[in-house]
Amino acid sequence: MKWIRKDVFNLAMPIMTEQLFVISLGMINTMMAGHIGKEAVSAIGMVDSINNIFIAFFSALAIGGMVVVAQFIGQGNIKKANEAMKQALFSGLIITFILTIMMFLLKGPIINALFGNAEPEVIRNAHTYLSVTLLTYPLITIDLIANGLLRGAGDTKTPMKISIFMNIINVSLTYTFINILHLGIMGAALGIAIARVSGGILIIVVLIRGSKILKLTNIKKFKFDKSLLKLVFGIGVPASIESLVFNGGKLITQVFIVNMGTIAIAANAIAGSVATMLNVPGNSLCIAATALVGRYMGRNDTVEAEKSLSYITKLSTIALIIIAAVFIPFAPNVVSLFTTNKEIIHLTAIVLIVNSACIPIWSISFVLPAGLKGAGDVKYTLVTAIIGMWLFRITLGYLLGVVLKFGLVGVWVGMIVDWLVRGTLYLIRFKKGKWKNKTVIKMQASSSN
Repeated sequence: MKWIRKDVFNLAMPIMTEQLFVISLGMINTMMAGHIGKEAVSAIGMVDSINNIFIAFFSALAIGGMVVVAQFIGQGNIKKANEAMKQALFSGLIITFILTIMMFLLKGPIINALFGNAEPEVIRNAHTYLSVTLLTYPLITIDLIANGLLRGAGDTKTPMKISIFMNIINVSLTYTFINILHLGIMGAALGIAIARVSGGILIIVVLIRGSKILKLTNIKKFKFDKSLLKLVFGIGVPASIESLVFNGGKLITQVFIVNMGTIAIAANAIAGSVATMLNVPGNSLCIAATALVGRYMGRNDTVEAEKSLSYITKLSTIALIIIAAVFIPFAPNVVSLFTTNKEIIHLTAIVLIVNSACIPIWSISFVLPAGLKGAGDVKYTLVTAIIGMWLFRITLGYLLGVVLKFGLVGVWVGMIVDWLVRGTLYLIRFKKGKWKNKTVIKMQASSSN
């Protein structure tokens, strides 16, 4: 097990550092916006529920590139890994440009349809924040896909360094725009937008110059390769559909919350921001699981793939339990960093305590399927995501939160039940071992560097 531990930590520690800075982008914005007013933090929470759908969609698409690159590298086929990188980047950019144009044209009707019951000031802030942040979708896509490709190649330090750079820009500019130039919600939007644009440009420069394994060359001679696109999208499309189903469901629960009032909206936004920060080790190990399992499956080494995924899942569970135990006594103090409103602090603290108490089941619901995707077992994770989200998170969340009037706490309990159901299904799948037959790229005698 010692070599597994070394493999996991070498891959996961830079990802964990990176995730801390990435999540800080949204957390700092929420914190600063909280001091502008509850209308601002509510607007950011609502808009981010839309933005996160697109971010998660392209993160899922990036999984396709990550898995294919990892499996080619596992075979020692560096040439094919580089070709797959270009296919993933160019196809992702075309898709994101189309979606960005559609979102720009439809942003008004989307906000009014989803959040029309919010206060007028919240709606105005939401229009402002979305108008700026949606323009960064192409750069976000480049950053997400490129980072996934580098991780698939075993390079987790480069994405980490770029994320640190982005975070420094975000903190500096957001503080300047909000506290010195007094731009309010526009300042929060501009700060994170400029940071994302800078990160996207920087990662492209890195790929053109070349990392240890991947290098973006012959851009002008690029042609789409159907065989490689089939591999990338064979993983990326089911993962993206799963992401859309999952985050679309989260958006529906956001609509439930909007009807509960501004206090609930603000509490949900802050709770989501804090919970994500607390879960940095878990999210980091999800990424490590996908990359590491992908590499072993590329070598057709199913025994080590299983051992590493089991170890990563257990490690994630232990880490999250420790963090939750330390956090629970200080929940109200942490929330007070975001706002001085006593009602929001009280409600947010309750939600976060419930969330933290149930965190031991998180890893089997998210880390296990991340590893299954690394093996190419994406259809099973898609089906289970639909079952968990639509039968439990949405239905039960509506029943508890709206019908039985448990409010925001009821919605979050529905989410936790979703974790339990999906986690149980993933654990059964892992134990039975059918996922080991899902290798994306079969070993080829003709593979060459």
